[in-house]
Order: sequence, then structure tokens, then C-alpha cells
Amino acid sequence: MVSDNTTLSIYNTLSGKKERFQPIEPNKVRMYVCGMTVYDYCHIGHARVMVGFDVITRFLRHIGYDVTYIRNITDVDDKIFARAAENGEPFEDLTARFIDAMHEDERALSVLPPDQEPRATAHMGQIIAMIETLIEKGYAYAAENGDVYYAIDKFEAYGRLSKKKVEDLQAGARVDVEVQKQNPLDFALWKAAKEGEASWDSPWGKGRPGWHIECSAMSTCCLGDTFDIHGGGPDLKFPHHENEIAQSEGATGKTYVNVWMHAGAVRVNKEKMSKSLGNFFTIREVLEKYSAEVIRYFLISSHYRSQVDYSESSLAEAQSALDRFYQAIRGLEPEDFEGKELSSEYTERFKAAMSDDFNTPEALAVMFELVKALNIARQKEASDQVRILAATLREMGDVLGILQTDPEQYFRGTTTDGMPDAEIEAWILRRKTARENKDWAESDRIRDVLAEQGIVLDDGKGGTTWRRQ
Repeated sequence: MVSDNTTLSIYNTLSGKKERFQPIEPNKVRMYVCGMTVYDYCHIGHARVMVGFDVITRFLRHIGYDVTYIRNITDVDDKIFARAAENGEPFEDLTARFIDAMHEDERALSVLPPDQEPRATAHMGQIIAMIETLIEKGYAYAAENGDVYYAIDKFEAYGRLSKKKVEDLQAGARVDVEVQKQNPLDFALWKAAKEGEASWDSPWGKGRPGWHIECSAMSTCCLGDTFDIHGGGPDLKFPHHENEIAQSEGATGKTYVNVWMHAGAVRVNKEKMSKSLGNFFTIREVLEKYSAEVIRYFLISSHYRSQVDYSESSLAEAQSALDRFYQAIRGLEPEDFEGKELSSEYTERFKAAMSDDFNTPEALAVMFELVKALNIARQKEASDQVRILAATLREMGDVLGILQTDPEQYFRGTTTDGMPDAEIEAWILRRKTARENKDWAESDRIRDVLAEQGIVLDDGKGGTTWRRQ
């Protein structure tokens, strides 16, 4: 149960300001996030949304909310059909392969699975029923060619999420509009089947749903006509989420969502990420160069709403920061973290930062202060204080999805390249003997040999530890 003194504020895209969060049902949160269209591997922008809403879900549960987290899969789309045709394979095989790949990427990044992961292909009945309702209520119309369109001029509140005016949109509409539309801004709810394309039976003939209606049907099916939070990437605000509101509220006559949340965009070396610019990176490509935890830390080191710049220097900074955290708890035993009292001074400040629109940079700043105090306690050999602070740090890390790896494993990495662990240990043993014999030249030579292999040695009171650079 959420504590009475917990005040959570969230920036609501709809109102354009932070608001105190008040769930529809006490202690419960119903949240829907737009997921991936599965025709290719997930890129670093997808990782931004995955990790961002994973942290949000983790924190909501941490402070006592019973969270139902829904993230859909779009498995019916023009891009999917085009890629499947290009590959000469059934679209179901294509989507199954990339759904598996998406789940692998999520597990690598320590992204917890959503409670439900609805797919458009499994909700055709609900999609068709919602379209029928919109036609009955006068919000949609069937064209002669079998397409069905939403009439945006029937929905007076159109544009309130994106702050766009219909008259401005109409002024900028293309002249070569589809002749079946009554208004160039009307959007497709149902598309008549094309030759050789997958299709489903409907009252308007064989076809498939438009992208926007899929999310309206799946979200309300899983969470009800009105729910607490709807999230997604920065490019979805318009037209996708705007159209979701028009569809859902037109069909139900009720407020669709109370709080709208949008993650910030990912740029690469201060430029928009784009395949045409050659700066487009899949999660898998990035994982070939950096550990998954470093990537996750990089993504949470910026506020979820802010623009994040992907660069070599940004990843290097994330690596350095994680090294400091893990170094602070290195050498402690697992039992040092279990069932220990936590430091209320730091936990309350961490909670306050995260309760302010999930401010992860401020939360990480609290963790760095804690690390400083932990290092001082270790120098003073204040064992009880060390255990309390270490357990507190690990608890905070769990909320952010980091610091759950054994420190030695973290520093040694999971790579199979380079010098084997056993050989490194043998060199360290030889160096220990040299140091005992005061053969400093040999000790330095061995350090240099290992440094050339990317192995960094750290000499401490407990002996020498090592890590891969």
C-alpha cells in the first residue's frame, strides 16, 4: 500500500505541467505504453522507451502501487507486410522472429516484462467492434472502396494533446489527397485488402485495421474505457496519440487517459538518429561495444523526458560512473546486503527525487553522495555503517535496474575475448611474489603486461583485484 506521505508528481503532456498523481483506484495504477512495430531489430530509441517506462514501473511498485503495465505489439502494419514480401516469407514468421529478438534485447537491458503484451492480430474482434461503434455514433464513415475513415471534424477536442489546430493542419494538407476521404485530415480505421496481402473479414469487406485503432482497442480491452497513464516515444504524440484520443473518446464517450507521458528523443552526436545519416544503431550493435548495464545507466542518467545524446563520450561517462558504484561495494559478501537496516537519510532523498516526475539524474546524485559516505565508512572500518550504506545503495540500484551483478563479475566482464581469467590470476600471483621480494621492477613490468591486455589492477588492503578496461 502506498504511504500516506507519498506525493508523486508527473508531467502530463496533456496539461503541459506537472500534476500530483491521483490514480483512479486507490493504490492501483493502470498504464499502457505503445510498443514496437516488429519488422526489424529494436534500435537505441526503442531502448530509451523500454528502459524509461521500466524504471517508472519499478518505482511505482517500490512505493507501494499495484501496477498493471500493458505494452502492446504492433504485428499488423504496412512496413511488416512490405518487409515480409521483400523477404518472400509469411508475415507471421517475420513478426515471430523479431518479437523473439525484442525480448532478447529487453532481457539484456534488465527490462522487466509487461504484465500483458497484447498483439493486434489477437484483437481483431475488438478492433472491428470499435470501428462499428464509431460509425454508429457518426464519428466514422465507410468509403465505397472498402476503407473506413475517422471524420476528425466530428471530434471537437481534436488537437488538444499535441496543441495543434485543425485549421492549421488543413492549411498545410497536401493537395493530392485520397479521393475517398471527406476531409484530407481524416485517417484510416480500416484499409481494404490489397492483392496478395494478409486480410481479415469485416462488415466492409476483407482488409486490415489502421495503426491508430489497434492501440485504442487493445488498451481499452486490457485496462477499461478510462485508465491512469498512457506513455510512448516522442514521435507518437501526433498523430498517433492524438488519433487514439479521438477514437477512444468518440467510441466510449468517456475520458480516455488521465496522464500522458512521452519519453525524450535520442540523438547521435547531436544529430537526429536516422538511417539516411548513417547514425542509426540497433540495440544489438551497441551491445557489441558496451555492456548492457552501461547502456542502461547511460539511458537513465538523463531525465526520461529530456533529449539524450548518444556518443562514445556519453557511454564512457556511464562506464566510469558504474565503476564507482561497483567499486564502493566490492569485496562485500552477499549476506552484507540481506535483511539490513537502510539509511533513511538517503532513502528519503532518493524517494523525493524519484517522486518528482521520476527524476533519475537527481536520484543518481543522491547515490553518488551515498557512495562517498560509504567509502569514508570503509576507510574507518565502521563495518555496521558500511553494511547499512551498501544495502541502501543496492536497494536504490534495484529500483533503477542497476547494481544487481556481483562486483567481481562486473569488473571482469562477460567477454570471451582477450586474456583468460586463469592467466590473469597467474600473472597477479607472480606479481605478488615479486612485491614480497621487493622486486618493484618486475611488479611494474607485470602491471604493464596486463595493462596492454586491457587489464587494470587495483591494490588494496585486502590484496590486488582486477578489472577489464
